[in-house]
Formats: sequence, C-alpha cells, structure tokens
Amino acid sequence: MKRRLAARVAGTVLLAAGTVAALTMPATATETAPPETPVVTQLDAMQRDLGLTREQALQRLDQEAEATRAEQALRQTLGSSYGGAYFDPQLGKLVVLVTDEARFDEVRAAGAVPKKADFTLEQLNGVIEGLNARSASAPKSISGWYAKASENSVVVTTRPGSEAQAAQFVQAAGVLTEAVRVVESLENPRTYAVVGGNAYYIGSGSRCSVGFSVQGGFVTAGHCGQTGATTSQPAGRFEGSTFPGDDYAWVSVSSDTPEPLVNRYDGSTVGVGGSTEASEGASICRSGSTTGWHCGSLEAKNQTVQYPQGTVTGLTRTNVCAEPGDSGGSFISDNQAQGVTSGGSGNCSSGGTTYFQPVNEILQAYGLTLLTQ
Repeated sequence: MKRRLAARVAGTVLLAAGTVAALTMPATATETAPPETPVVTQLDAMQRDLGLTREQALQRLDQEAEATRAEQALRQTLGSSYGGAYFDPQLGKLVVLVTDEARFDEVRAAGAVPKKADFTLEQLNGVIEGLNARSASAPKSISGWYAKASENSVVVTTRPGSEAQAAQFVQAAGVLTEAVRVVESLENPRTYAVVGGNAYYIGSGSRCSVGFSVQGGFVTAGHCGQTGATTSQPAGRFEGSTFPGDDYAWVSVSSDTPEPLVNRYDGSTVGVGGSTEASEGASICRSGSTTGWHCGSLEAKNQTVQYPQGTVTGLTRTNVCAEPGDSGGSFISDNQAQGVTSGGSGNCSSGGTTYFQPVNEILQAYGLTLLTQ
C-alpha cells in the first residue's frame, strides 16, 4: 500500500495557478455599505463563466436537471455497488461509477453512462471520515481533502514540496491508501469577510449575507456571528451558530418577511424551488454583494478544509469565483438551493476555489423548513 501511494504522489503534481491570491480579510471586517455590483443575468453569467452560448446554457440546464433526477434514483437502487456520479458536460449526461459491471444496463436504462469503479462511495467517505478523525495532527501544509467522484478517489491537497508529509499523514491515519491521491496546490483557504449577498449587519456593524430564507428567518455562514448575537437590516438574532467543525448558522427575524428568493443582481431574483442536491460537474451559481452573480461548476463533495480558525468538514468544492464580501451568500443550481458560502482562495479576476456549506445539513441540524415557491 505504501509503495502504491508513493507512486501516485510522485505522478501527481498540480499547481493551481488560479488560486495564488488567498483571501485574508478577517471575518470581523466592517464596511458601512455593500459596493455596487454589475448587472448580470443568470444566462449572462453562465455564458461568461462557463464559455457557453445562450443556447448551450439553456441546453445544459435541461441536461443537468435530467442528470440530477437520474442520480437521485440510482444512488438508491445501486446500493453497495454505487461509486458516485458526476455530470459530464461534453457528453451532456450523468456518468455513474459502479463496482459491479453486471449493473451497467441498469444505469443505461436510467439515461446515464456507466463507468467501472474500483471503490464504492461508502469506501471513499470512509477515507474522509478516517482523515477527519486525525485532522488535529494534519500538517499545516495540507489545505484539505475531498471525495472526487470523477476520479473515484479521495484527493488530499498540500502545498508544493510537502507531498511526502501529506503521504505520511494519510498512511498514519490507517485509511484505504489505494483510494488516495496527494496533489500539490497553491490553495490557501480563508473564510470570506462578513459581507455579501443581501446585506445584514451583526452587532456593532460587521456585515454578512443572507443565504436562504427559512420559516421564521434565514440561514447563513456560522463564522458570521455567534449564537445570541443580534442583527439589523433585517432585525433578528442568531438562534444557533457552529464554526469551526461546520460553518452554518440560522437567524430568526422579528419583523421582516423572509421570501424564497435569491438576488441575481440584474434587478431580478430567482425563486427557490427546493433543495435537491446537484451532481458533481453540474453548473452552479453564487450571489454575493462584492462580485454579484457568478457561475461555475460543482467540483467535488465532502471537502474538508483547514482554515486558520480550525477545520471544517462536509463542505462542497466549486470553481465559482468569490472575494472578500461574499461570505454567507447563496449557492443555487437552477432553482434548487445548494448551500451558503463558507470561504476559499482566489478572486474574480484570476479565478479561484470557493467552498459552500450544504443547505440540507443546516436545515436538518436546526429542524428548519426551507421556504420555496
């Protein structure tokens, strides 16, 4: 096992040039008003950020909706042979990883493309859990780890020149090392400053963004405020907050009426229709007051991130850009709520990586009901 892991490390060097500029503004930053943002429609953002024509963007949304339905069904029916799934934009179809080739016809019947997997999703998530259990002993050079369905592996990202340290950490964790890839990366994750989306203010004036409306209030990022903190515009109170470990919170509001909408910064909103989880590879958009409406792709799930303030597990990884000021904002795929912005690296000039806290986990943690149209 050790020799195989070492070989995979030696053959995998990824310098993520788009993530050189780390976001370093602290979560307690204060600004009196959100900056003006450009007017960009959803289709404009998909064309700009994904390099698509309008017709291609519309077609991709339809294809991803079909892929989401297929993934939800096959995840259940394939059971222990399920190795994960991802949307392939070149094929316009969902690709499903399966350890048992006898189940391939079942995948095709659902309109998806089967692919042989060496490891099940349960095994990959088991590796994540094993690494999470030893996160306190992880070298500072490691920025995080996540399950990558398209590669049927767990990826551990570490700074250039530190891959041997990362490999030792993986081996010491006693996990399935054959399923692990160690990748060099310039990522330097930070939580985004507490501004963004439709602004609200915490305490003496620090600012964060509304994620999604729920019955009685809204959800947002946990690093925005501690339980008991008061808010204004809208007036409310943090009823629960967790960070690090997770990065989620919910705020009850006293007078303002929560609406099932997300600001697209083009003078319009998108209605929230539910919270069905999008597939890896699917397009996804983010709303934030610093950079407006930006889109990209969902890159991986079950990401563990080592922030300076502590480790956060269970995030989702995207290549949507963000900047200080976008924290807590909404991540949405078509009209399905996905999560709230946690942090990342990079900016909207050179690109970057941004993580979000899945919304369904927040709803379950606090017993909340998402408002939908």
